[in-house]
Amino acid sequence: MRLITIALAALLILIQYPLWLGKGSWLLVADMRDQVEATRLKTEQLKARNAMLESEVRDLRDGLGAVEERARFDLGMIKQNEIFVQVLRKDEQPAVSMTVPPPPPEPKNKDKQKVTH
Repeated sequence: MRLITIALAALLILIQYPLWLGKGSWLLVADMRDQVEATRLKTEQLKARNAMLESEVRDLRDGLGAVEERARFDLGMIKQNEIFVQVLRKDEQPAVSMTVPPPPPEPKNKDKQKVTH
């Protein structure tokens, strides 16, 4: 009787082995679920990023407002005859403008004299 009990216990352990540690075990299934969830989250993040980029591309194709906004904020450009005012906090550095400043105005003299060479 004791031999039959040991044999049945051994068979029970052998049957349990594939369930816990085999090819389709619960541990592997749980690990795969975690991987699927991580991949799903990454996919959602990438879809949101792609939607944002697609919207930006559509704006750049269709309207000049987006191009102007890019030129202003990313490149620091300003329009002609426009005054650029920048308010800085104590720890901020001034922005670099890519727009060439206009030449200074000629001085106004009350007595306009012609210069002859």
